[in-house]
Parts: sequence; C-alpha cells; structure tokens
Amino acid sequence: MQLPKRKCLDCGSPIHGRADKKFCTEQCRNSYYNQRNRDANLQVRNINNILRKNRRILVALNPSGKCQVHRDRLLAGGFNFEYLTSYRQTPSGTVYYCYEHGYMNLEKGLVALTVKTKRKKT
Repeated sequence: MQLPKRKCLDCGSPIHGRADKKFCTEQCRNSYYNQRNRDANLQVRNINNILRKNRRILVALNPSGKCQVHRDRLLAGGFNFEYLTSYRQTPSGTVYYCYEHGYMNLEKGLVALTVKTKRKKT
C-alpha cells in the first residue's frame, strides 16, 4: 500500500523527508505564514506609520523642547490627533504624548509642545 503524496501548503509541490513536514522549502514556509499574518500586520504597520509621522512632525516643530504653535501647523504637516501613545492629566490640562513628545491644547487654537524628560533616580 502506497502512502498519499504530501504537498507543500504554499506552492503545492511534493514534499520529501519527515512525515510531519508541511513545506518543501524555508521560502515556502515563510511565504505561507507571511501571507496568513498579513492582515493583522498591515493594521499594526499602518498605526505605527501614523505614530511615527506624528512624532516626526512634533520633533520638527519643537527643536528647543518647549514651544507653542498653532494647531493648523500640525494639521498642515499631516498630524493625526486621533493617534497617541499615552496621556497625562496635569493641573493645567491634559498632555497627550506620541512617544516622548507631548502636546497640550491651549486657547485660540494654540498647542503647547513639550518633551518628556527622564527622571533621575534618587
């Protein structure tokens, strides 16, 4: 009695070797799992791209580490206010962070830009 021929899950080529082998080559294995995880990775990649762009805009507009700019300058650069990495309540308002760069909405369309500083351990 002859066993049925096993085929690669990615390309369909016959598989030789171990009985539990599922792919004919490493390339087919990588291709199969990359294809399977593409949708989940695409969403994460898109969000990371938005966050990196937001950070680049904050860095470019805040070279001194603390300043005020009009909200329109952030929007003109493509800043997306819906994405942030964290926020902190302060007595003067909420500071929203994109990694270590923060911003706080002020009156008349102004936005205060700041950078988190590392605290020294005592």
